[in-house]
Amino acid sequence: MEKIASFTVDHTRLERGIFVSRQDRFGETVLTTFDIRLKRPNREPVLDNPALHTIEHLGATFLRNHPVWGPKTVYFGPMGCRTGFYVIFEGALTSREILPLIRNLFNWIAEFNGPLPGASAEECGNYLDHNVGMARWEARRFLEVLNNPLPENLEYPASNK
Repeated sequence: MEKIASFTVDHTRLERGIFVSRQDRFGETVLTTFDIRLKRPNREPVLDNPALHTIEHLGATFLRNHPVWGPKTVYFGPMGCRTGFYVIFEGALTSREILPLIRNLFNWIAEFNGPLPGASAEECGNYLDHNVGMARWEARRFLEVLNNPLPENLEYPASNK
């Protein structure tokens, strides 16, 4: 089998940031998948499940309710490796183009105070597994990158394979 694109990224050199993972065309529509990487893979602890789950709820809620980006949001969810999230938007987009949106998203999470959206037994399959405080902490930490991104925070490392 052919190796999928995300497995060709050198994770030993990958930094925290926002990266274009892939672009797919469906007829006239282009979908851009972004790698929202909160943790340096294999070099720091992964996101704990309750914080990851809470960021997923908050991220999906924020994006789907955004007046401009809501209709363009296809998906927001966690990576299996627990180092970040994937977000898919309609359009051929760049990391720089969505940087202000993702910065606003993580500012909102960092300051979030109130009832967690979708956190009841009727709305969520694991509603007790949340940690708003840790999600806010992770968001504040990621904002260190988003507020002053370097090229290595917006572009995948050049492959050395």
